[in-house]
Amino acid sequence: MEYEVKHDEERHVFFIDTDGYRAYAEYVRTDSGLDIIHTIVPAEIGGRGIAALLVKTAYDYARKNGLKPVATCAYAAVWLKRHPEYLAD
Repeated sequence: MEYEVKHDEERHVFFIDTDGYRAYAEYVRTDSGLDIIHTIVPAEIGGRGIAALLVKTAYDYARKNGLKPVATCAYAAVWLKRHPEYLAD
């Protein structure tokens, strides 16, 4: 299944609405980075790769805007370890 990731720049969040639930990755922007501080996926829609898609989309946005990926969120930190190419820029 494909999910549509939406970005609410004003609230600093990427999100997916599916099956009546909202999953999201919340971030803060610094001068040089984008720090994902929370990645939340309700258990009812877990196990579908939604968290990974949210984090990837957020870090793709960061790259596109010349921002370094930062991860306060434990899930995002693990994701970055698995995708070191995002730290190489």
